[in-house]
Amino acid sequence: MPIKIIRQDITKLKVDAIVNTTNPSLDAKGGLDHYIHQFAGKELDVECRRIGNLKVGQACLTSGYKLCKYIIHTASPVWNIQNKNNEALLKSCYLSSLMLANEYKLKSIAFPLISSGTNQFPKELALQVAMNSIVSFLTDHEMMVYLVVYDRNSYKISSELFDSIEAYIDDYYEDEHMLVCNSIIAPRFSLIDALNQMDESFSTMLLRKIDESGMSDVECYKKANIDRKLFSKIRSNPNYKPSKQTVIAFALALELSLDDMEDMLNKAGFSLSHSNKFDIIVEYFVSQGNYNVFEINEALFAFDQSLIGV
Repeated sequence: MPIKIIRQDITKLKVDAIVNTTNPSLDAKGGLDHYIHQFAGKELDVECRRIGNLKVGQACLTSGYKLCKYIIHTASPVWNIQNKNNEALLKSCYLSSLMLANEYKLKSIAFPLISSGTNQFPKELALQVAMNSIVSFLTDHEMMVYLVVYDRNSYKISSELFDSIEAYIDDYYEDEHMLVCNSIIAPRFSLIDALNQMDESFSTMLLRKIDESGMSDVECYKKANIDRKLFSKIRSNPNYKPSKQTVIAFALALELSLDDMEDMLNKAGFSLSHSNKFDIIVEYFVSQGNYNVFEINEALFAFDQSLIGV
């Protein structure tokens, strides 16, 4: 199952487990920890006292009481520029929590961006560690993972990447009126071209491209950030009508050129447009040779665009 980045109150999510970032003594002194304890009720305080202490990077599981099915508590690291283990400890928070969720056969889990608030982890680095840790876990496991950010200030991609994408958008963005005028003079593809596309459906082309790539089905849909059930529907139905985001997800997973991506989009009745910021951002990454769906989703989220593959 895929990763989904969302901007929401984590306590409002309907998931099997919410991850609570806490201190080693589990005493809910403030921040998200205190907030979660308030919603769950006093019974959670009692259970946490019974557990005792955690080492930084470790995780434990309790009932969610009034809040959800389970709460996974992880002792999160405080940023220390002199500590060479900062990233390893933060990674351990994610992996320990995910392994606990897997042990209890949970299907969905929601993480905050651990240590990016009062623990003062650099936000860009906190995001990078979170995504790398979750992606590495999902390579071998099936689970729906939400990465929840409460507001824009708690989420950052690098300013260099943001500025580069913004400049690319400025260079290539066309308003809808201009695009319509241009298309009257020089349409993107003719009726004959469109009819010629009918010899192969999106599903047929996708499965052919997967075979040609040498990837397994599982490798492809996980790289595309696509749910296994959705892929099964596509495989079993030659005439399946996907969303545009789904087509692009698979095109990225297969590392298609922009021309081949357009071909796959046309099979499903779509195309890339310079009047759409989502399309331009995808085009930017492909032009840079970066096909990483998760990194592209980070950028799309930063620009308030729909995400790929979820």
